Amino acid sequence: MKVALIQQKFHNNKQKTVEKTLDMIKESKQKGANLVVLQELHQSQYFCITEDTQNFDLAASYEEDLKFWSDVAKKYSVVLVTSLFEKRTEGLYHNSAVVFESDGSIAGKYRKMHIPDDPGFYEKFYFAPGDLGFEPIETSVGCLGVLVCWDQWYPEAARLMALKGAEILIYPTAIGWFDEDSDAQKQKQLDAWMTIQRSHAIANGIPLICVNRVGKEKDPTGVIDGIRFWGRSFICGSQGEYLKVCEHEDEVVAICELDMSQISNVRNIWPFLRDRRIECYDGLTKRYLR
Repeated sequence: MKVALIQQKFHNNKQKTVEKTLDMIKESKQKGANLVVLQELHQSQYFCITEDTQNFDLAASYEEDLKFWSDVAKKYSVVLVTSLFEKRTEGLYHNSAVVFESDGSIAGKYRKMHIPDDPGFYEKFYFAPGDLGFEPIETSVGCLGVLVCWDQWYPEAARLMALKGAEILIYPTAIGWFDEDSDAQKQKQLDAWMTIQRSHAIANGIPLICVNRVGKEKDPTGVIDGIRFWGRSFICGSQGEYLKVCEHEDEVVAICELDMSQISNVRNIWPFLRDRRIECYDGLTKRYLR
């Protein structure tokens, strides 16, 4: 499988940002990709930096957006992983990843399950938790375990996707740091973020794609200076080995050839799934055990 991840910044408005995305999808196809993964909420600024009811208007075009990205997937004959602001009905919204088959049909949808609420990341104000569960999406290039950003910190989510047959984990993401953080703190955050995701690949014996945005986005209210998204999108193999790592600031199309036969080889060598003591794990369904 030849995959492309598209790491980019917000270009001040939706039209310019989407135009840049289309150029990068075209480049992906020219380089032979048959799976293209976009970053979290790739059409707009990361609006969750502040709480503002006017931002709900960004979801008004959800149905039109579905048609648009369907046409893009069909035009370039790629399986396309998008990340859209879904308006389900008045007052009910989701942070949703929609996967389009190479013929433009919708292969499946995932609604973000874990919703953060931190300074600069006020997602609980906008998104209801997902209600579709952890269900992999079958496509012509394989079975995709699509999750979104904050989900990447939870091994349970990755495990359930793998147990249901996911052959690759995919995380559209929007994460960054504050400029005022110390260099040491920034490095700790980045290392933790990359390490936890590589551990999901290792524990489940499948490759992983994470696509993060770049660039600094300001808080329009001025409460905080803004978020500098740290990029570092990456692809790792089923032993957690880095296959592709992007830089902090560059907009880039990163191409990687995945040898999916490695899943079987690695799982035979490291049979972590075989050795799970599933009869002892009842406590995992509890909030806390003391």
